[in-house]
This record gives sequence, C-alpha cells and structure tokens, in this order.
Amino acid sequence: MPYGTEGVERQPEGVTRTPDETVAQAQALLDAGRPFHAHEVFEDAWKSGPADERDLWKGLAQLAVGLTHSARGNLTGGARLLLRGAGAIDAGAWGRRPHGIDVDGLITWAQQLAKSLEEDSSSVDAAERAPRLRGTAGRE
Repeated sequence: MPYGTEGVERQPEGVTRTPDETVAQAQALLDAGRPFHAHEVFEDAWKSGPADERDLWKGLAQLAVGLTHSARGNLTGGARLLLRGAGAIDAGAWGRRPHGIDVDGLITWAQQLAKSLEEDSSSVDAAERAPRLRGTAGRE
C-alpha cells in the first residue's frame, strides 16, 4: 500500500504463532501486496521466538520492509534494507531451509530486486514482486 493510504488496518501486534503459521501468514500478506503487514508478522516471530532464530526473523522483516519502501518509491532505502535483510538471513547458523524457508532463493531475490532498483527509478508493485518464502516448489 502506498504510504498514508487510509482504511488499511495494521496487523495485531504481539501475536505468538508457530513458525509454520508465521511463514504462511506472511506469505499470504506478501502475495496480497501488503509487505509492511508481513513485516509485522515477522517482527512478532523475532520478539517471541527462540533467541537463536531472532536474526532469521529480523532479516525476513527487513526484506519485507525493503519491499515496502520500494513500493512506496523510496528506492535507495528499499535497496539498502533488502541487502541488509539478505545479509542477516545468510549469516545465521540455522541452515539453508529453516522451517522450509528458502534462504538461498530469498537472498537471490533480494539481490536481484536491489539491483533492479538501482537501474530503474520507478517504484515496484509489491504483490507482483513478492518473494516466495519457501521457493517456487512450495507455494507458501
């Protein structure tokens, strides 16, 4: 949603979900073009999840906020957050597919989107550019 859009309720905060519920809800929000709302779902996971996974969820939240900024026309900030989020999920010791999340695919997605933002000065359609959290094989 463009910044300042009226009538779009925020996600409830402080909700504890299982990792599978987190990924499924965030993917549905990303697919609907609501990356900021997906960010809030990831934020709940990083605040309520185990300490050794907090950087994973925080990195995923940064990817969602990077997409939010990109859709709102803040291309420089969006690219920075995409790359920061990619670095965060790449640096963890949780493996390449924690909770079925396609870390390698998300890193590639973020790097490609950040590069395209640098080359093209137009904002992106958040739903059209939404990542696949579990890769192309798992539509979640």
